[in-house]
Amino acid sequence: MIYELVIPQFVKTLKNLDSMLDKAAGYADSKKFETDVLLNSRLAPDMFPLTRQIQIVCDTAKLGASRLTGIAAPVNDDSEKTLSDVKARIASTISYLQTMKPEDFKNAETCTVTTPRWEGKTLTGEQYAVHHVIPNFYFHVTTSYSILRHNGVDVGKKDFLGEMPYKLP
Repeated sequence: MIYELVIPQFVKTLKNLDSMLDKAAGYADSKKFETDVLLNSRLAPDMFPLTRQIQIVCDTAKLGASRLTGIAAPVNDDSEKTLSDVKARIASTISYLQTMKPEDFKNAETCTVTTPRWEGKTLTGEQYAVHHVIPNFYFHVTTSYSILRHNGVDVGKKDFLGEMPYKLP
């Protein structure tokens, strides 16, 4: 079950974020400013800028999947400076997530997860997915969306949600 909650949804949402960045590039081009302005934008002075929000989105997805499966995640040096760099980071994360199969998550619910920041505390895999990975991922995607929207990029709920798997009656 964790596979279904994490991998397909994270891949879809990362693709949606990538599409929103395409809209951001078009907006910057039409208004005649560099996309770096958007990448360095933030909602409040004490918040991370867009580039860092996207790095965290990618890290949350890949490290969450890695901790739940034991499959090593790619390492990034957080050196992205341009829109192309950020989009490459998203593409790399999607590629990694797409290597995962449901069977990789067979022990995910009951595995024990910790991080250096938790100072020895642990969660079960299910708790980790439900209380940390999924909310943290969407927090930073939402913040990325909000930074773009705040700066005038024409993105809306349909951009955030993406294609829906509707069925015909």
